[in-house]
Amino acid sequence: MKVYLGADHGGYKLKEEIKNWLKEWGHSYEDFGNDKFDPEDDYPDFAWPVAVKVGHEHGSFGILICRSGQGECIVANKAKGARAAVAWNEKSAHAARNDDDVNILCLAADYTTLDLAKNIVQTFLTTPFAKEERFLRRVNKVRKIDINL
Repeated sequence: MKVYLGADHGGYKLKEEIKNWLKEWGHSYEDFGNDKFDPEDDYPDFAWPVAVKVGHEHGSFGILICRSGQGECIVANKAKGARAAVAWNEKSAHAARNDDDVNILCLAADYTTLDLAKNIVQTFLTTPFAKEERFLRRVNKVRKIDINL
């Protein structure tokens, strides 16, 4: 499984920790930046390339981190094929994957401890899409919206 990462200054430190966990768990990743702490950077510069990549590469995942998780989530959901959600605990990460086949996890660095973030990321990466009829129907409606854009 390939994981694409992106974070602005608000999520830079957490992104660096996540890279270590991904290595530990045997996942390959590509870091779309920022590659250094820069308090003047802007989250769209990192969220957009991750979202485009994940949207075009079936089976890949993205993890985006900023202070609240919200800004990067907004940007990511504008890319065709990307389905991003902010997860604040393991249950919300599980529901995002299980019910909505979310392929991009957005994290709020300001409100997430390292231990909680590790659990959220692990839950996100290990929870399969349930593929129940009602979930498939809903995700297919989202895909039709992508086609009509």
